[in-house]
Amino acid sequence: MADQDKKQVKYYTLEEIQKNNHSKSTWIILHHKVYDVTKFLEEHPGGEEVLREQAGGDATETFEDIGHSTDARNMSKDFIIGELHPETFITTTESDSSWWSNWIIPGISAAIVALMYRFYMSED
Repeated sequence: MADQDKKQVKYYTLEEIQKNNHSKSTWIILHHKVYDVTKFLEEHPGGEEVLREQAGGDATETFEDIGHSTDARNMSKDFIIGELHPETFITTTESDSSWWSNWIIPGISAAIVALMYRFYMSED
């Protein structure tokens, strides 16, 4: 039975999902699953605009930042239409953030500020 479920999964590429970013067809990605939220636009408690801003892209971070309730998470399952294609999954996770911009640049900046502070304090 589980094998049948795996065979029936519909995969979508990021390009396909990005085409569905208008009021007649609004798709989003949450945790690598594809959701068609078109029929939910008017019912969304945060307003239609919130979903429309995320349309055609990965809304996982925004969804988690809001802290949706268990009821909202359960309700969202009704809108799953497929999953992000595994090849697309790899490219989106690799390009989400850069190691340089997240760690090295802030680290170097902090070191420079510390050295400047120490130099300033030693002049007194």
